[in-house]
Amino acid sequence: MTSSLTGNELKQELTELDKKHFIHPTSNMKQLQEQGPAFIFTEGDGIYLKDVEGRQLMDSLSSLWNVNIGHGREELGEVAKEQMGKLAFTSTFSNWSHEPVIRLAERIAKWTPGDLNVTFFTSGGSEANDTAFKTVRHYWKIKGRPEKRKIISRKQSYHGVAMGATSATGIPEFHTFTTSIAPDFYYVDSTLDALKDRIEKEGADTIAAFISEPVQGSGGVNLPPEGYFEEVRKICDEHDILMIADEVICGFGRTGTNFGMENFEIVPDIITMAKGVTSGYAPLGGMVISEKLHKEIYENTQGNFWHGYTYSGHPTAAAVALKNLEIIERENLIENVRTMGQEMLNGFKWIQEQNENVLDVRGIGLLGAISLERESAAVEPIGPKVVAEALKRGLICRSVVYGGQDTLAFAPPFIINKKQVDDMVTIVNDSIKAVIK
Repeated sequence: MTSSLTGNELKQELTELDKKHFIHPTSNMKQLQEQGPAFIFTEGDGIYLKDVEGRQLMDSLSSLWNVNIGHGREELGEVAKEQMGKLAFTSTFSNWSHEPVIRLAERIAKWTPGDLNVTFFTSGGSEANDTAFKTVRHYWKIKGRPEKRKIISRKQSYHGVAMGATSATGIPEFHTFTTSIAPDFYYVDSTLDALKDRIEKEGADTIAAFISEPVQGSGGVNLPPEGYFEEVRKICDEHDILMIADEVICGFGRTGTNFGMENFEIVPDIITMAKGVTSGYAPLGGMVISEKLHKEIYENTQGNFWHGYTYSGHPTAAAVALKNLEIIERENLIENVRTMGQEMLNGFKWIQEQNENVLDVRGIGLLGAISLERESAAVEPIGPKVVAEALKRGLICRSVVYGGQDTLAFAPPFIINKKQVDDMVTIVNDSIKAVIK
């Protein structure tokens, strides 16, 4: 899309149109009306974005934890154009199919651990989690145990914003947005005792599944306690509870392994995924289930599997995903995630040494965080100010302030190099010092 307007004229025109016609997700509506959109981006190249005024900014969060292979990869545009020219869309309802989705399902089975080899496709992560919740309840129903319907998740977890996904999310702000959430969702602290106590209180015979991110993303990039998931797997097996791994952020290499749970040598019963499967170049998500579950479901389901979205298995999105996964493999990007992830964590440790108000730093692969000192939830956090300072220096990063924390979150594209990591670390350090002064 081209325009004869100058950068400032175009910004003014688009700002007014945006304010008048566009409702932004997870954004401050009143602030938008007063100030207009924070950014109007026009281009992306590698780990950088360019806005309508021509400013170049380092994207240290891969936009929404998802542009894993970086911006501006023409190969994905080319494959999308080719697929659209042949078959842009066809339904996969009523046992219809097409080659891209079949090939993608096969490819994903090669990426996933254990016998997680069968995929139901969605348009994104929220739909993937809603699909998983409906599927586990359907599973227990056809097994003659319909009372097993409750879903347990962890506090500070994020699982999306569809109705079921919102209800599983353990961040209260997402609950209070609406007048009610779905029933049969429960939340536990990230301790084994909390999970055991909840199972005992509710009764294992009423619990369908436990869901967790391998590493909590939007909740503050929180790594699990040592040995946590190994014991959770045992608890789920002991009580006949299905284990769902929400790999929407962690999946396809973000933590330095194909899927996040592989860091803990855990094979869940179900994986939900999205984001990294296409690196954000097309909307696509999915639920991957074990061969055991698949067999039990199709053998015991009478008639249709009554669940599906118009864009389940979208041909163009599937073609883009196949090319994206090919690039990750061909360019050995997961190895770069491990190498640059260590460089990033080393940089964060250096920042901690330089700043007394940095309480904690952590990371796994290219997923990391810096926790800043905050006495209580009533005290104004400094993270948002650090984000504003970093922006002045050409870096986009994110602040997480749920539950009284004050955290800076990072998830740069897999293609980041040592110099770019150093630049990012320097900007963050300078920004923290500027705010403290």
